[in-house]
Amino acid sequence: MIGVLGAGQLGRMLALAGIPMGESFTFLHPQESACVRGLGEVIVAPYDDRARLEELARRAEVVTYEFESVPVDPVRWLASRVPVYPPPRALEVGQDRFAEKTFFEELGIPTARFAKVDDQRSLEDAVHRLGFPAFLKTRRGGYDGKGQARFANAADVAGAFAKLGGVPAILESHVTFERELSILAVRAKDGEVRTYPLVENHHRAGILRVSHAPAPDITAALEQKARTYAERVTAKLDYVGVLAIELFQAGDELLANEMAPRVHNSGHYSIEGAHTSQFENHLRAIRGLPLGDTRSVGPSAMVNILGGIPKSSEILGVPGAHLHLYGKDPKPGRKVGHVTLRATTPSELAERLALLERIVSHV
Repeated sequence: MIGVLGAGQLGRMLALAGIPMGESFTFLHPQESACVRGLGEVIVAPYDDRARLEELARRAEVVTYEFESVPVDPVRWLASRVPVYPPPRALEVGQDRFAEKTFFEELGIPTARFAKVDDQRSLEDAVHRLGFPAFLKTRRGGYDGKGQARFANAADVAGAFAKLGGVPAILESHVTFERELSILAVRAKDGEVRTYPLVENHHRAGILRVSHAPAPDITAALEQKARTYAERVTAKLDYVGVLAIELFQAGDELLANEMAPRVHNSGHYSIEGAHTSQFENHLRAIRGLPLGDTRSVGPSAMVNILGGIPKSSEILGVPGAHLHLYGKDPKPGRKVGHVTLRATTPSELAERLALLERIVSHV
């Protein structure tokens, strides 16, 4: 049995990948979750509830997590009783933007210039060093554009530390980039690493809307550079499972933005668009099974469904479309599902994607 910390849509898709492989699942989550209903048992408890963690450790042969906001200390405690993958150190690095950027820097992976911010004074000093424009981000928490502010000039800086909550933060310099990419890698217990093709991502209001896979017009040199970054990170962390690194492309250079020590939204296309999905490969890795083929089966895309739920008939009327709903109640800005899309040529994919985006934008 596989234990999962968290019970959101990523946990749902892990279970959907694992059940055909004969796996069973127990989820530990602070609230009841519709996402995993019917896919395994749910232990409803805080992540630091030692009694329930002990219960999970007794039941599970291996434990993983489906998002990176799980407190590290309980995961370390759990790892002393049952194998936990990815390792707690990866969780620790991925939770703190300053630690993450410092980690990349130590591995020789370029990033935007950055500075630690602990109060208004250190913020002003950091702005003086990095200049404008710049982004102030909380070191912990924050996703989909939350927990950050953009500075265009000195007027934006006044009182900004307090406005962001007065919590430890990081200032990052603006990066002029051509597009946003991500590399997904899976590392086995024996150290074997396989990477998926680079994916091109499009965000609006800080939320991922569309991913193209493989990313168009990628050179072999750029692909190899991204692969090298992933290999460095996973080796240093003695990683097991799927890891995503979000990247900015600036000419022939790739700058690391952040990493996610888990299966990732930009890899959802792989359910139908790769020989082996990221979810199956994550389970293969943590179970010590042979890794699957990460190659794409052809031009693919993923479109997030936000807020409302579209008519299935409209989505499935698009050739090559596959609908994945998460069981969530509709709510403005909430990810309630996604659609994967396949085609035989890039031009055919573009036509189908334009139609699909029109449908999704009207929910």
